[in-house]
Amino acid sequence: MSKEDLKIVFFGTPDFAVESLSRLVDGGYNVAAVVTMPDKPAGRGRQLQESDVKRYAVEHNLPVLQPVSLKDETFIEELRSFGAQLFIVIAFRMLPEAVWQMPPLGTFNLHASLLPRYRGAAPINWAVMNGDTETGVTTFFLKHEIDTGDVIQQRSCPIGRYDNVEVIHDRLMVMGADMVLETVDAIIAGTVKPIPQDQMLTSGQKPTPAPKIFKETCRIDWTRPAENLYNHIRGLSPYPAAWSVLLDADKEVTILKIYQTGEPEPFGQGEQPVPGTIQADRKTLRVACADGWLQLLSLQQSGKKRMDTDAFLRGFPITPSLHF
Repeated sequence: MSKEDLKIVFFGTPDFAVESLSRLVDGGYNVAAVVTMPDKPAGRGRQLQESDVKRYAVEHNLPVLQPVSLKDETFIEELRSFGAQLFIVIAFRMLPEAVWQMPPLGTFNLHASLLPRYRGAAPINWAVMNGDTETGVTTFFLKHEIDTGDVIQQRSCPIGRYDNVEVIHDRLMVMGADMVLETVDAIIAGTVKPIPQDQMLTSGQKPTPAPKIFKETCRIDWTRPAENLYNHIRGLSPYPAAWSVLLDADKEVTILKIYQTGEPEPFGQGEQPVPGTIQADRKTLRVACADGWLQLLSLQQSGKKRMDTDAFLRGFPITPSLHF
């Protein structure tokens, strides 16, 4: 079978998936249809917004399906009508068994981690938040339990000391697109030898979860060690962004999103400020953690634009009673 003969249905929503879809289309692979999320209202005007994948598909005249329910019989019949032999899923919701078992060559997913590490919705965030120095991408065949299917291919990627989640996202997006094409080629050639994930775990080792990020997940707890918070902040930057409440005598003043800090600084001799204590001058602002200081470099006041700290301080004087 050639790549022109292999009919593919592509499932995806955000820009992370577009890179792989565009590589398939540009490479001459036969993408018969695209499945993406329904348009959603967004912004102050609550106007309907198309997904990144839909915009790409429409621009390239690809049939687009946007089911509200993936179990809807009308959708399943329409999906079956394309006669696809392979489904590819990238950054999409969980598929019902009736869908992922449909194509004769199977359904594979591109996941942004080195499975079985970081199974779940936010693998890139958690790898950076946990201070890992390596992550990667994995293709695997879907099965019923999320992110547990047999691994087809993997490739690793370093996480630098100053990398935030955006840098790693973009790196894995390109690396993952390369591997999607390699995986399709291997399926066409019949050379795929999937490996069960339990065989990739050493004795006593367990899979690592990567649950969905919620607002409270992003809140900064200044009683934690400075190194942990340094990783926490860059693992959420620029989106959804770590945040903290600026207080004056325990009365809320404003909410600040924090995008970047300097390296953790140990406390000086005999210095042990209360976590959340602020030290500031005209251009710099640092906050006490459990065991050291973090200098804030880039932040955003509620209702304002993101800015460097010195610009923020020009319009927001720090008084001695303010603290986090």
